[in-house]
Amino acid sequence: MPLTNTAVSNIKPKEKAYKLADERGLFLLVHPNGSKYWRLKYRFGGTEKLLALGVYPDVSLADARQRRDDARKLLANGVDPGEVKQQSKRSIKENAANSFEAIAREWFAKHKHSWAESHSEKILYRLEKDVFPWMGSRPIAEIKAPELLSVIRRTESRGALDTAKRIKQNCGQVFRYAVATGRAERDPSQDLRGAIAPAKHKNFAAITDPVKVGELLRAIEAFEGTFVVQCALRLAPLLFVRPGELRRAEWTGFDLDKSEWRYFVTKTKTEHSVPLAAQAVTILRELHALTGHKQYVFPGRDPLKPMSEAAVNAALRRMGYDTKTEITGHGFRAMARTILAEELHQKPEVIEHQLAHKVPDALGTAYNRTKFLKERREMMQLWADYLDKLKAGAEIISIKA
Repeated sequence: MPLTNTAVSNIKPKEKAYKLADERGLFLLVHPNGSKYWRLKYRFGGTEKLLALGVYPDVSLADARQRRDDARKLLANGVDPGEVKQQSKRSIKENAANSFEAIAREWFAKHKHSWAESHSEKILYRLEKDVFPWMGSRPIAEIKAPELLSVIRRTESRGALDTAKRIKQNCGQVFRYAVATGRAERDPSQDLRGAIAPAKHKNFAAITDPVKVGELLRAIEAFEGTFVVQCALRLAPLLFVRPGELRRAEWTGFDLDKSEWRYFVTKTKTEHSVPLAAQAVTILRELHALTGHKQYVFPGRDPLKPMSEAAVNAALRRMGYDTKTEITGHGFRAMARTILAEELHQKPEVIEHQLAHKVPDALGTAYNRTKFLKERREMMQLWADYLDKLKAGAEIISIKA
């Protein structure tokens, strides 16, 4: 006798599992814990088999009967419905393993160790926020240029043009990795040239007027935040390294007796040397008494990690400076670059080497850690002395070339 919805709903478990037959091989398997499973008994190739059709009540009686009928149609055409189901499971599993997100995370894991921490965090954040929700589950081999463009356009439409450009770049890297590992045929991002609006690049806000620089230096001296952050603020204009390089500085890279700081620049993949002016050494010795026993020169709330990426900019805002229009942690580099050239008349190649930029010379050699070291040491002390005069409010007269 066929089952009814009421009968299925009211079925009670027993000490042992038992079956309740419906029609045409369909039955309900009731377990002692009360769970109810739909099963189809059928024969294929002379062998009796069972096909799982779902769990009640997620799969109703009507749904179970429809699945039974679909399976019997396959049998009528000489196809084993059990094999079709297994093939479907394998396909789903394979698609999940070869999804854009799975391969992107694999690519990210292989490369993140060669990137600066802040850089890798930004890449993963972009992918998780702007790509994975829309394209992450798609098999990477099936993604074409129009689909990728529609994902990028979401970011472009909110005015984040630079982020849209970087998303295209990162997706292209993932696609090329998939091609190299045999899971995609080509990189569709190559077909999007000219389809994305160009980003409008803005320079980091910086103060280059010597009088205003003096005001900034006096504000830094009066800063009432933590001693670690104040030291970072005092060293930022003296050293003018990239903000991430400063906050992640480790004591092992410093030789205060030799007045030198050495570290690896992840952006340019080069070793860099920063000659330390006497003023910088004094600040570092004061700070060493507080943090010298730790890994990082500027430890954060978690002593095993460096201070926050936002710490210097947050301090500048507390001092009353607009980090969008006046000065940022990165702006100290533009400040030094401009004033060293225009006011102190230092050679451009010496300044660029101190900024750790790759500057090919006539022989084609790129950045060299020891190149212009004598000139850079003299320049860094000249710069520190000049900043002291600005901070004191002395009248500054440009040095003749």
